[in-house]
Amino acid sequence: MELKEFVQNFASQFDDTEESVFQPETKFKDLEEWSSISALSIIAMADEEYNVKLKGLDIRSAVTIEDLYNAVKSKI
Repeated sequence: MELKEFVQNFASQFDDTEESVFQPETKFKDLEEWSSISALSIIAMADEEYNVKLKGLDIRSAVTIEDLYNAVKSKI
């Protein structure tokens, strides 16, 4: 699993946010489009793409997209 691929998969969960906004250092909770539904989409994406079960705590404790990537990577 590559960070770039993870960022692309993360970005694909959003409809209205410009793709260029999504970088490893992006603070995803600051995105205007971020919501609890987005969190559920990210959890589902991690499960489908990486066979990893993210928990709400993983989302809450992450600040950047790279933090989430590291959480997923640690569970593979």
